[in-house]
Amino acid sequence: MKITLKDGSVKEYENNMSVLDIAKDISEGLARVATAGEVNGEVVDLRHIIKEDVELNILTFNDKDGQKAFRHTAAHILAQAVKRLYPNVKLAIGPAIENGYYYDFETEKPFTNEDLAAIEKEMKKIVKENLAIEKFVLPKDEALALMEKMDETYKVELINELDDNEEITFYQQGEFVDLCAGPHLLSTKTVKAFKLISAAGAYWRGDEKNKMLSRIYGTAFTKNAELEEYLTQLEEAKKRDHNKLGRELELFTTNDAVGQGLPLLMPKGAKIVQLLQRFIEDEEERRGYVLTKTPFLAKSDLYKISGHWNHYRDGMFVLGDEDKDEEVFALRPMTCPFQYMIYKSKQRSYRDLPIRYSETSPLFRNESSGEMHGLIRLRQFTLADGHIVCTPEQVEEEFKEAVDLINYVMKTLGIDKDIWYRFSKWDPNNKGKYIDNAEAWESTQVIMKKILDDIGIDYKEADGEAAFYGPKLDIQFKNVHGKEDTIITVQLDFALAERFDMSYVDKDSEKKRPFIIHRSSIGCYERTLAMLIEKYAGQFPTWLSPVQAKVLPLSEKYHDYAYDVMKKLRNKGIRVEIDDRAEKIGYKIREARLERVPYLLVVGQKEEEEKSVSVRSRYNGDEGTVVLDKFIEDILEEINTKEIKEIKLDNEEQK
Repeated sequence: MKITLKDGSVKEYENNMSVLDIAKDISEGLARVATAGEVNGEVVDLRHIIKEDVELNILTFNDKDGQKAFRHTAAHILAQAVKRLYPNVKLAIGPAIENGYYYDFETEKPFTNEDLAAIEKEMKKIVKENLAIEKFVLPKDEALALMEKMDETYKVELINELDDNEEITFYQQGEFVDLCAGPHLLSTKTVKAFKLISAAGAYWRGDEKNKMLSRIYGTAFTKNAELEEYLTQLEEAKKRDHNKLGRELELFTTNDAVGQGLPLLMPKGAKIVQLLQRFIEDEEERRGYVLTKTPFLAKSDLYKISGHWNHYRDGMFVLGDEDKDEEVFALRPMTCPFQYMIYKSKQRSYRDLPIRYSETSPLFRNESSGEMHGLIRLRQFTLADGHIVCTPEQVEEEFKEAVDLINYVMKTLGIDKDIWYRFSKWDPNNKGKYIDNAEAWESTQVIMKKILDDIGIDYKEADGEAAFYGPKLDIQFKNVHGKEDTIITVQLDFALAERFDMSYVDKDSEKKRPFIIHRSSIGCYERTLAMLIEKYAGQFPTWLSPVQAKVLPLSEKYHDYAYDVMKKLRNKGIRVEIDDRAEKIGYKIREARLERVPYLLVVGQKEEEEKSVSVRSRYNGDEGTVVLDKFIEDILEEINTKEIKEIKLDNEEQK
């Protein structure tokens, strides 16, 4: 048989060979670091036997799928340790994830930090035992009998959902047996550099109607040095976590009486969002958008026309009961149907198009409580929403302009190097999720792909990520913990103009359907705030800082001058505060630095006499004495140009 390797070379063997044997034949060094194989594109165990001509790629920890096999094995070691220490727990699932792995357990009480330490200690024992990891296959009835005997109810549920004729795979290491598709390493001894990170609650299958389970997160590497480097990065991520830092800086808070996914923006956080909103609305107006203001709720009739009632009702807050013949309303999860009704308020001509509607839109989505996270996933959020109604001939240019606006906004915010693009397409095998019009889907995706290629941006394609009414370009971003989120989308809509009977009179005096581009320019303001908190560790560019300067009088004798300085700055539109407490100046400076204020203005006798301020900044430290009018001129230039200056001193050094 012929084995074609990744580099194109061919190995020939007379007998059947395992992936590991082939790796050894290539090089003993490769065999030592191999974690899995990829046969004709399918990831398999090293123990997998090859019996015919195939394309083979030997995977190591440096490969994404090889890394998954390594960490999936670590998840099984975790589960084995838990079962040894807590025999009555029930196993749920334990996949490898980006940067690590987790395993969910049904327990009587949540795991504590002390529990994690004990579990980690037991995991080290399992590694030292060098347990062989063996794969075996059972028919469905025997698989069910095995899991029922072991009282693993969650595994029984999973097996029951499989086809009756399907062979079901298990992996065993020592006394531990787990239902699993694999792949896994050959032995526990390879997994030496690992760490349990945290414990949390997680609903079975992510559904809040199901039982709350206890989830343990961990990570694993092939070398201790790599593990230590990752743990250092994790500590830095914790410092930047918007959920922690945003509360410390009094940007937002939450309250159980208000509810999950409903953050309360405090004055400083609200100011940042206001600045972003003014920036976006002004920029959109400059680019030809017209503003709308539409209701927060509507009758179910509107959502039935759009298709949201059939495709998205579970994600909506519904008011009223159709079964009781009540008039049913729903809080809006999006703005598009409302703006379409504005478009339909009169007959449109091709001369009117394109029409670019924009709106700062509070939206409402009935997210499950298990999905809530800080400012990232909310039940009420504010979107810089917009819809472009145009002729088919205008689609490409309008789409490009929408992407250009997004790129401009991202560059202005300083996060243009932190984003990437995803072309999200429909999944023809999941027709229930999408409007059923295969021809329209394919033709629209061809149009969109051409536009993206013409723009020249790098993008990844993703099946099954489209909106239910059309394909979209998603702008992706990772938070400090490595979780990927979509922050902005641009969507081509081939369906809703027809559903809403939208039309325009073309040059030939015939009525035609317009194209619709759904787009945002900055996405959800709350999510953008979270992103900026983490990007800048709370040290926002001066134009976005809730407090841009703080006046610090050396003593009470200079309060009058300090207030004069504050008044003059405030009259120029600079956001300024004063610290007139009877505290030492060093203490005041440290406090202001912890609040992430860009400029501190110390004033005393010399400054009062010279009409100046002693400037301390996070950019250069002690900048010396500057005439007040000159300082105002310089900071206004920085604010008005939205300059992002390099921070040369971190927060610790500034102290």
